[in-house]
Amino acid sequence: MSQEKTVLKQPYQLPEIGFIKLPQVLEVIPVSRSTFLNKIKSGEYPAAIKLSERSVAWRVSDIRALVEKLSA
Repeated sequence: MSQEKTVLKQPYQLPEIGFIKLPQVLEVIPVSRSTFLNKIKSGEYPAAIKLSERSVAWRVSDIRALVEKLSA
């Protein structure tokens, strides 16, 4: 029987300002990728900002506001 070590991840810390990508957003908002994207389409969650042709990210301020809204 093999013994596997459980590695606990440190909680993701949001930067003070700037943008974060979807993997970091999903560390803060504990839902699946598809649920998160569906809630964007329905207007419940903030939309991403297009940084370039193939890159999007979310404003940290928008994610902080969402966390506050969800925790209320």
